[in-house]
Amino acid sequence: MSWNETLSRMNWHQVEHWLKQYEALGPLPGIVAPMVESYIPVLPLVAILVANVNAYGLAEGFLLSWIGVVLGSISVFAIVRRFGGRIRGWIERKHPRSQRLIHWLETHGFTPIFVLACFPFTPSSLVNIVAGLSRVPFHTFAVATALGKGVMIFLVSFAGHDIDSLLRQPWKIALVLCVFAVMWLMGRRLEGKYFK
Repeated sequence: MSWNETLSRMNWHQVEHWLKQYEALGPLPGIVAPMVESYIPVLPLVAILVANVNAYGLAEGFLLSWIGVVLGSISVFAIVRRFGGRIRGWIERKHPRSQRLIHWLETHGFTPIFVLACFPFTPSSLVNIVAGLSRVPFHTFAVATALGKGVMIFLVSFAGHDIDSLLRQPWKIALVLCVFAVMWLMGRRLEGKYFK
């Protein structure tokens, strides 16, 4: 099994076990794990978020996840903004639809970044890279990402915080599945329109 396959098959129990092994480091693992996902998108972000709230509690786990995800997104954006100017033409030639996404981000700024950040199943690393290649102002990207990721992380954290309660009350499972299905479908529509 390859390293990528191993990473993609990790579940939240494994991530939570890893976090508890390093609990002597305090909140650092809870921030670093979601931050690293920004650079290695095969890592299971949803599993990391669920593990955080189960290892640290709902409020602290949400906060640590949010800090890590936002720091990761902003750092990828900043690196691409600083060093990625030369590759924009190459990306636009290799992936012609990327021009549409870049234009969409430059034209509408805050809204598409916020909306894409709200969905847990859109390729956020690609959004960070494309936004870095665009002329979207840094503060617009940072605020939209922070708010959108806050919505997404809260929904995932709330759903994953008390798995036992969900299992005892099937209506909660149905509600959570419906919310995630709607988010997944909306994310797929946006992805199909701008990322393929």
